[in-house]
Amino acid sequence: MVYRVDVMARAERDLKGLYLEVKAPESNASRKWYEGLKRQILSLQRLPNRCAVAPENKRLRHLLYGRKPHVYRVVYRIVEREKVVEALHVRHGARKCRSAKVLPESGG
Repeated sequence: MVYRVDVMARAERDLKGLYLEVKAPESNASRKWYEGLKRQILSLQRLPNRCAVAPENKRLRHLLYGRKPHVYRVVYRIVEREKVVEALHVRHGARKCRSAKVLPESGG
């Protein structure tokens, strides 16, 4: 079963900030890394349950991307009824987890 992957507004902002932070416009290696991250997010269309449950909320999962100390977390939820994966946040793996109450509610 193939799921639709939606990158929510917050995750889109996170990605835009990360693009500039890693200096992707100026470095081929950084751009390649950034494009790999985006490919991994889109790969959630197949087997989205393959990633671990997020520690901040058992209804969320997180995809880890990169090598230490540059590991990033993509926090996402799966809306099974609609076969949708919603990417909610992209953050550095060393940052503390946000509480579940600040995450947007699902429409489904």
